[in-house]
Amino acid sequence: MLLFAVSAVDKLRQVPLKNLAIFVLVIVALIVAIFLIRKAAGMNRIFLVLIGGTIMAVLLMTWTYQRNEPKFLSPLIDTLAQFFPSAPKPLSARPDKSDPSGARKPAAQAQKENPAAQPTKDQPTTPSRAKVY
Repeated sequence: MLLFAVSAVDKLRQVPLKNLAIFVLVIVALIVAIFLIRKAAGMNRIFLVLIGGTIMAVLLMTWTYQRNEPKFLSPLIDTLAQFFPSAPKPLSARPDKSDPSGARKPAAQAQKENPAAQPTKDQPTTPSRAKVY
């Protein structure tokens, strides 16, 4: 019997520490979930529905915005995505990335390249405001 216990301890030592930490966190989360469910069973039902509805609404809005929903919910999220905002595409996927005319230049660089745009001594640097009476 002692031989089996030693081999189990040896096997446990071979498991990476990260996996053990995840296992412990899952067990703790399960215990907390059971505790919260038992407390919620004694709550007023309307509060339970409001809390659950809020959690589901936030989850659905997050899935709609970031498009990271489970595959089986994609038809539902596709329908909702027409009415809610979505996250912008990453910069690398935008069409203006390779377009040189689409890139904006800093103001100082633009003035160096186009000296006609710089004010002369006769022109004021700020626009004058005409007084209207």
